[in-house]
Amino acid sequence: MTSTEAPVAPEAPGTPDASVAPAAAAPVAPDAPVRFDTKIAVLLRDDLAPWQRLNVTAFLVSGLGTQVPEVIGEPYADADGTPYLPMFRQPVLVFEGPASLLTTAHARTLSRALPRAVFTAGLFATGHDAANRAAVRAVPGAALDLVGLAVYGPRNAVDKTLKGARMHP
Repeated sequence: MTSTEAPVAPEAPGTPDASVAPAAAAPVAPDAPVRFDTKIAVLLRDDLAPWQRLNVTAFLVSGLGTQVPEVIGEPYADADGTPYLPMFRQPVLVFEGPASLLTTAHARTLSRALPRAVFTAGLFATGHDAANRAAVRAVPGAALDLVGLAVYGPRNAVDKTLKGARMHP
């Protein structure tokens, strides 16, 4: 259990068993700062066009929730009861750096066995998911022309992985 989660109270009779339902996050006052033990970070190559930065970031973070379900929070609803999809339970920090830093960060991510997603320059020329996977598969990992990298893990491991990166403006 992380410091941002609270023990689950016993369920009322007739409600689903708490052992099969995901643990609810502790209620937090809207103005109370929360320091997560983990970090979601995206590293972008610093020479990308603005539209590319947004596109790469969106693609990269979409992979994390599929393989690391604990990063996803509970579904949303507005006051009218309209449901909305759940989103990440914590902020996504976006960094930038030169191509050489992406190569170094990629190697660090692999050595730490952190969950990761990559976006290569070749993906800008593809038009669908199967072509994207084929473009990445065609190149050895050390030779990938990385333009983006998403990583998730313990805060200190992610910080060490992205050492040298600067916050995206």
